[in-house]
Amino acid sequence: MAAADTAEISEEQFTAEATAFLEANAKRKAERREFVWGEGPDNAALFEEIDRERERQELDEAKAWRATKFDAGYGWIGGPTELGGSGLPRKYERIWGQLESQFDTPDGGFFGIGLGMVAPTILTHANPEVSADVLPKMFRADIVGCQLFSEPGAGSDLASLQMRADRDGEEWILNGQKVWTSGAHYSEIGEVIARSDFDLPKHQGLTGFIVDMNAPGVDVRPLRQMTGGANFNEVYFTDVRVPDSHRLGDVNQGWGVALTTLMNERAAIGGGSGSGGSFTKLAAMATHYGVSGDALTRQKLAEIYTHGKVLGWSNQRTMDALRAGRTPGPEMSLSKMGLIRQMNATCNFVSNTLGEKLAVDTGEWGTFSWAGYVLGFPAMRIAGGSDEVMRNIVGERVLGLPKEPGIDTTSPFRELKVGTQRAE
Repeated sequence: MAAADTAEISEEQFTAEATAFLEANAKRKAERREFVWGEGPDNAALFEEIDRERERQELDEAKAWRATKFDAGYGWIGGPTELGGSGLPRKYERIWGQLESQFDTPDGGFFGIGLGMVAPTILTHANPEVSADVLPKMFRADIVGCQLFSEPGAGSDLASLQMRADRDGEEWILNGQKVWTSGAHYSEIGEVIARSDFDLPKHQGLTGFIVDMNAPGVDVRPLRQMTGGANFNEVYFTDVRVPDSHRLGDVNQGWGVALTTLMNERAAIGGGSGSGGSFTKLAAMATHYGVSGDALTRQKLAEIYTHGKVLGWSNQRTMDALRAGRTPGPEMSLSKMGLIRQMNATCNFVSNTLGEKLAVDTGEWGTFSWAGYVLGFPAMRIAGGSDEVMRNIVGERVLGLPKEPGIDTTSPFRELKVGTQRAE
C-alpha cells in the first residue's frame, strides 16, 4: 500500500488489503481455547526477563517484521506522507491493530518507548531536516529510540535534574548520569533533557537533545532489580558531543519538550492492562483454592473488575480525543492512576489467596509465577511519574486546585539545595 494510494481508500478496502498482506506474510493465531486453570503458559511477571543473547535475537526478528510492514505502508499509518507515513486518519491504525492481533508476529514492545514517546516529541520539536532523517528510520526500525530523563537525584521531580549541557560553538557537550533507562543497551538514539543554564529557575534552564547512543563518552550499564532481571539501565555521559541541529526546541525551553514526552508516556502506560493475564484467570484462582464463595474474596475480585472497566473507559476517552486530533494533556495522568489502582488490587488479591505459595517455588502451576508480578509492581508506581506526582498533576492541572506549597520556581537553580548538585 503505497502512500500515494491511501488518499481515498475506504475502510473496507484498507481492511481487505491489510488482511491480504498479513495472510501473505504471517500465520494466523490458533483459535483461542477457553481458559482452564493449570493449562497453558504459566507466566504472570510484569517484565519479561530474558538473557541478552535471546533478547537480541527477538529484537532482530521484531526489526525485520517492522521493516516489512513499513515498506508495505503499514508501519506508520497515521504519519505524514512526506516523512514516510501513510497519511491516514487514526481510525485506520486501530483497524490495523485489530487485524495484526489475529496473527503471530514478533513482539513490538522493543519499540514502545521510541515510537510512543520519543517519536512524537521529535515530530513536534525537532529540526525539520532531522525529523525527516530520523523518523522514517525509527518507524522502519532501522534505529531504536530510548528516553533519558530520570537521574539519581531527579526522578519524580524531573525539573531538578543536574546533567549539564554546555554549548561549544555549533555543538553541545553533555556530562552527567541518567538512570532507569529502558532499552538503552539496544537503542541507537536517545531523547535527553539536560540543564543548560544554572542561573535560571529549575523549570527554565533545561534543553532537550537527540543523542547518538553509540557516540564516544556514552556508557550504558545494566541495573539489577529485585525481580532478578535487568530490564533497566544507568547511562553515563562524559564529554559527549551533540550537534546543535539535534537540539529539541529552543534553548532553555526543554521543560515543554519534556512535557510532550511525559504526556505520551502516561497515555502509553495507562493504556496497558494490569491484571497479569485476565480477570478470568484471577477468578479461576479463587475457584481453584475454594474461596470463590467467600464474601471478602468476591468483593476483592469485584474491585479488580471495576477498576479494569473504568480504566478501559478512560482509555477509550483518550483514544477518542486522539482520533479527534487533540494532543495528550494532563488528564492522561488519570489513566496511569487507574492502572496502578487495578494492579495494586491484583497484588493484594494474589498475595492473600496464594499466601506462602507466592514466596516458595514448589513447581505448582499458577503460584510462584505471580512473584514476578508482585515484585515488579513497585516499579510501575514510579514509572512515568510517581503516584504522588500523578495526583498533584490531576489536582492542579485538571481540577484547578491550588499548587503544592513550598516549591521554589523562581530562584536560580544553582541556589537550590538539590541532592549533591554542583553548579560549577
